[in-house]
Amino acid sequence: MTQVSSQTPGAAAPAATEDAIALAHDLFGAVSAAVRGKDEVVRLSLVALLAGGHLLVEDLPGTGKTLLAKSLATALGGRFGRVQCTPDLLPTDITGTSVFSPADGSWTFRPGPLFANVLLVDEINRASPRTQAALLEPMEEHQVTVDGATHRLPEPFFCVATQNPHGQIGTFPLPESQLDRFALVLSMGLPDRAAEREILTGQGGNDVYEALRPVADPARVAAAIAAVHGVYCAPALVEYVLDLTAATRVHPDLSVGASPRASVGLIEAARAHAVVVGRDHVTPDDVQAVVGPAFSHRISTGAGVDTAAGAAIVAGIVARTSVPRP
Repeated sequence: MTQVSSQTPGAAAPAATEDAIALAHDLFGAVSAAVRGKDEVVRLSLVALLAGGHLLVEDLPGTGKTLLAKSLATALGGRFGRVQCTPDLLPTDITGTSVFSPADGSWTFRPGPLFANVLLVDEINRASPRTQAALLEPMEEHQVTVDGATHRLPEPFFCVATQNPHGQIGTFPLPESQLDRFALVLSMGLPDRAAEREILTGQGGNDVYEALRPVADPARVAAAIAAVHGVYCAPALVEYVLDLTAATRVHPDLSVGASPRASVGLIEAARAHAVVVGRDHVTPDDVQAVVGPAFSHRISTGAGVDTAAGAAIVAGIVARTSVPRP
């Protein structure tokens, strides 16, 4: 059996890691106070944030997606931007545009809602493919090019996109290149009875959100993201990730397996998960906790990308793959 060391050579500086762990704890407490009964969703949202990635939430309206994004923005002390996608939405409605001034004959860039620390792109698959593509550069490079000029986005930049269930009228399925920009894909689901009672009685939801105050600032969050990149992942766990990735590429029910970008994203998400649950090194449990949300949208059956089917296939792969233990 493969051995996994609990030592952490090459890890991030202990102070930076400890601060990232403390930050994750504070953010979780603040956001989960508003988003009731969804602790795992909140935890995985923080994983996507601290991994330096982005989050796609697939669910019906009214399940708390907007509240989740707004609560994250408020808790981290950053700026919140929102885009409501429709078929006639233009790329410049997201990125911003250059405005002409007749007084002096100059052009001035007017930033769009994209320029935020947390950007909610609501119902992204209602936007046209052209408008969806306007998010590729910002999500990958944290910058946007308009009229030949490049503008940097604030750091951190975290995009939370929501998507209606496939098959609804007036939707445009996201291409694989767009899906690949998301670190994790989640479903909010409905709250249980106890959580919904708390929402109805003002102990959660928008009532709590209105009283929410920042527990961090963007600079501290950016530092935590940098610290997460240095969290120690033992060589045996790297091999475990490679085993899981390779299994998707030979699975009989998949036409497209996980790419190298997906395996890199899985390790980063596992590092972030370790920090969110209070550890300074990665364990197999961290990999298993995030592999479904990290891979389900990056693999494809013959009928295309189906995240629910993908998650079930990944769960089967995890069950059959040998796990390294200390």
